[in-house]
Amino acid sequence: MSDTAPPSVLFVCVHNAGRSQMAAAFLTHHGGDRVQVRSAGSAPADAVNPSVVAAMAEVGIDVSAEVPKMLTVEAVQASDVVITRGCGDTCPVFPGKRYLDWQLPDPAGQGVDAVRPLRDDIEQRIRALLDEIAPGGQG
Repeated sequence: MSDTAPPSVLFVCVHNAGRSQMAAAFLTHHGGDRVQVRSAGSAPADAVNPSVVAAMAEVGIDVSAEVPKMLTVEAVQASDVVITRGCGDTCPVFPGKRYLDWQLPDPAGQGVDAVRPLRDDIEQRIRALLDEIAPGGQG
C-alpha cells in the first residue's frame, strides 16, 4: 500500500450545475478511493440541473443532493488535474497542474433526452481519464 495521495481532479464549468457535476459523479463512482474529486463553477447556479439529476438517476447515480460550489484558488491549487469547460480567464492557472478543456454542449434548459448523449460522452471521457491517471481498478 502506497502512502502517496491519490490523484486529485477538479471539474470546472460556469454554473457547476450540469457537465462538471456529471463528470465528478462518474469519476467518484468509477474511481472510488483511487482518486480525489472536486467540482466547482465560476458563477455557480442555485441547484443542479433537474435534467442532469434525472439522466444520472437512469444510470444509478444520485446527484440530487449535490450543490453547485464556487471555484476557489485553493481548489485549483489542491488539484493535480483541472478539467474545464471553456471557463477561460476565470480559471486560475498554476505551474505543475495539468489542464484539459473538454468541449461539451451546455445542458442548461435541455430536457433529459438531450442530456443522455452528453452524459454518455462524459462517462466515456471519465473512463479514459481514470485509466490514465489511476489505472488498475474495476471501473
